[in-house]
Amino acid sequence: MGSNGFFSILKKKKMNFGKKAIEIIIGTEYPAINHSLYNLGIIKSYEIKENNVQIMMALPALNIPILDMLINSFKQPLETMQSNAEIDTIVMTQEELQKFLTMEQSAWKGL
Repeated sequence: MGSNGFFSILKKKKMNFGKKAIEIIIGTEYPAINHSLYNLGIIKSYEIKENNVQIMMALPALNIPILDMLINSFKQPLETMQSNAEIDTIVMTQEELQKFLTMEQSAWKGL
């Protein structure tokens, strides 16, 4: 295999990592609400560079009791893929909070 073949395989692995990381990030469900963290606006943004994943979480409040559970629900699968996941948290804006509360009320399934 020439060097072009090696770089083609390396590029494909990076693309597969990014695709799988995105599937994890946008597909992780909130444990008590029948929606993903992404759809609820809790995962506000993400950036993937190489094997580094940076995620910004917007929370209804910073002291929610299941914060560690929420973070680990997507961080552990990402780290299983040998990624370095960095999580930052902020408080939702009033508009984001209203959207979250409406979705929570309509799709609550309980823990």
